Amino acid sequence: MSEFRIHHDVNELLSLLHVRGGDGAEGYIDLLQKHRTPYVTTTVSAHSAKVKIAEFSKTPEDFLRKYDELKSKNVRNLDPLVYLLSKLSEDKETLQCLQQNAKERSESSANTAAATTTSYSLSQTSTKMSMQELDELRKKLGNVTASSNVPQSAEVTRKMLRDRHNKKNPTQPNPVFPNWVYDRPALIGDFITGSTPVGEPAVAIGSMPLAAQEQALVEDLLFVLIGVDGRDITAQPVLGRQNRSFIVDPTLDMSVKELVNRILPVASYYSTITRFTEEKSSFEYGQVNHALTAAMRTLMKEYLILVTQLEHLHRQGMLSLQKLWFYIQPTMRTMEILASIASSVDKGDCMGGSTLSLLHDRTFNYTGDSQAQELCLYLTKAASVPYFEILEKWIYRGIIKDPYSEFMVEEHELQKEKIQEDYNDKYWDQRYTIVQHRIPSYLQKMADKILSTGKYLNVVRECGRDVTCPDAKEVLYTLKERAYVEQIEKAYNYASKVLLDFLMEEKELVSRLRSIKHYFLMDKGDFFVHFMDLTEEELKKPVDDIVPSRLEALLELALRMSTANTDPFKDDLKIDLMPHDVITQLLRVLAIETKQEKAIINAEPTEVALSGLEAFSFDYIVKWPLSLIINRKALTRYQMLFRHMIYCKHVERLLCNVWISNKDAKQYSLHSAKWFAAAFALRQRMLNFVQNIQYYMMFEVMEPTWHIMENNLKSASNIDDVLCHHTSFLDNCLKDCMLTNPELLKIFSKLMSVCVMFTNCMQRFTQSMRLDRISLEHRSMDGPPNQSERTEEAEKKKLTTKFLAEHVDALQSDAGFEATISKFDSNFSTLLLDLLDKLSIYSTNDCEHSMINIIYRLDFNGFYTERLERMAIERSQKATV
Repeated sequence: MSEFRIHHDVNELLSLLHVRGGDGAEGYIDLLQKHRTPYVTTTVSAHSAKVKIAEFSKTPEDFLRKYDELKSKNVRNLDPLVYLLSKLSEDKETLQCLQQNAKERSESSANTAAATTTSYSLSQTSTKMSMQELDELRKKLGNVTASSNVPQSAEVTRKMLRDRHNKKNPTQPNPVFPNWVYDRPALIGDFITGSTPVGEPAVAIGSMPLAAQEQALVEDLLFVLIGVDGRDITAQPVLGRQNRSFIVDPTLDMSVKELVNRILPVASYYSTITRFTEEKSSFEYGQVNHALTAAMRTLMKEYLILVTQLEHLHRQGMLSLQKLWFYIQPTMRTMEILASIASSVDKGDCMGGSTLSLLHDRTFNYTGDSQAQELCLYLTKAASVPYFEILEKWIYRGIIKDPYSEFMVEEHELQKEKIQEDYNDKYWDQRYTIVQHRIPSYLQKMADKILSTGKYLNVVRECGRDVTCPDAKEVLYTLKERAYVEQIEKAYNYASKVLLDFLMEEKELVSRLRSIKHYFLMDKGDFFVHFMDLTEEELKKPVDDIVPSRLEALLELALRMSTANTDPFKDDLKIDLMPHDVITQLLRVLAIETKQEKAIINAEPTEVALSGLEAFSFDYIVKWPLSLIINRKALTRYQMLFRHMIYCKHVERLLCNVWISNKDAKQYSLHSAKWFAAAFALRQRMLNFVQNIQYYMMFEVMEPTWHIMENNLKSASNIDDVLCHHTSFLDNCLKDCMLTNPELLKIFSKLMSVCVMFTNCMQRFTQSMRLDRISLEHRSMDGPPNQSERTEEAEKKKLTTKFLAEHVDALQSDAGFEATISKFDSNFSTLLLDLLDKLSIYSTNDCEHSMINIIYRLDFNGFYTERLERMAIERSQKATV
């Protein structure tokens, strides 16, 4: 059992027992992990654990009987579970808890039981039957059961298996045996019970001489050994899946009867094996059971030959009851093993891999008995042939041909095109999955490699290339696991290399990733300058007013005018206008596959219209099979990083534009220029913050992490490693860029909003100053203004009046403006200090150590640290007051 499985099973068991988990559960988990070796839990600890539980149990016989029943069904992990239960029985605290639970349950059910006792006893009395009536009813039931040698449960199972197969393969339904195969029990050769004997003996066998009794019984036994009732030995009907029993004439001499009873188990074994081979030969039970029954039939031919030889001796008068017992003894052991295997397969409803697990365990358990082990080895080899044929096609060619659902790998119908559309698509994980109960126990350790091997080859096959492993050899069952383990290893190594080379060389995976890096991670600086210059006016519009085709044309122009023109995959870059802003998108992704997801998805859409810049993102066309690596989930992460970066770049451009406009506005200012100092200082701090954040994300997070990923891709040995490295790269980038922490993300979003509001205010103020200065210059000119000048002046006055009306309180004086700047300064500083405070907390975690670099960059001279300390002192003083 894996570590996760142990945790899950222990906690589930304790919850079913109503025992609290915590430290107690961890203790049991540790015990199981220390004894997880199958040889320890099976051969050493299991027996002592079983004895210990039986000693503590009030009904030890029932427990041992149930254990033997489960063991006969080859229930997996039975011995580790018994070992755990034995440890539970030693824990006094757990026992007290269980006893308390049992007491509470008994008390709660006592009232209900008392209420129904009277009515039950009355009905019991009224329906009481005599022994004679009960015997007659049993005979009737026996006759009904005997009318068909196939149990009702077997018919139900057969129909269920047939329906499942027909649903899976509607074009190739299972062939169905005609009804007369089941309606004519004489064809099965397994005792036609319930029929009237052909002739009754004239004289009771007990009154005959001893020699005559012996000869009569020899003849009867020769019939019974091949499934035909004798005169003095008759078979009883089989109820359910019980073994066949026989009735011997009670008048028979005791010495003869003793010998007969010793031989009759062979006839019972024969009956069990015959019924098993007839039932499991049906198409519904799968190829493994077909192969097993075929091997059993081969052995049964040897048995029938023996019976024929005994009959020949009997006709020559050379076969006595003692000789029959002597000749039948070597066969008895073989028949016992075959019947035991048949019963176990039948009880456990085993098919495919579970049948092979049972056979393998039986073969291994007969290590001290060479003849029994050789017999089981023969059966296991024969039964494993069809399973290994399916395995060979899977690991050598990537094809599953499993009509009866026996193989450990199960295929699910999924469309690979959905990888580009569905964020949660799990094609790689869900197309082919492992079914645990179909894994033969001797292949358990190799199950993951078997799954991966076929998946790798299947991907290449779906791209139109036929692949076959050059080291393909027949896989044969053997007790030496190394033989087929080596074959699976060779196939796995070949499949890994084929798919990896196919993606890396033919499909140019690394070049594709570099192309994505150029655009989504802003690797091409000149391209973004061109693109933002071209689209700035368009992206200012509301998203509903933007024409996507115009953006596509501007994107193409920017690509052709920049160094990105050399990228061979540039035509796969597309424009995507998202329905949510980046913050909402991030919160949706952070809530994915959780209870919050439905709440976010079902939430009413915001009434605030997004601007083009807020909705803008890039998209990328990725075709199969590269979409396995660069799937929709990965692209969404790239989009989040890009939208985060481009918004920072946008804020930086706004702050730079403020610097340009403020320099121009100085010459137009009619008031004191003192307000410029505070505004310029705040703008520089904002610009310093945005530029340092960008530098940190691009050169201290993305670039180093990218180089680590590239180096890891060079050393990757299979596609799973590639997936792991790529996912790890994106996860680390998102985490270190503060995009996976809602608390940091919220503060950062507010900081960006303050910067944007400040730039808007400054642009409007400088525009009003410039218009005011131009207006005064026109008035000082000699001569009346002409018509065009009057129109221009009217427009400028209109803009100025509008701005002054909106900010009349703040802009009436230098003092009012200084108050506005002071408010922006206070908000920005408070939020920035809050961000630095949170970063200092998160950076103490080793997993997020790179975040501390932001603090060093933003607070390189201790300015914000001192301010933070001052604010803390002020808060403490206020609290004291």
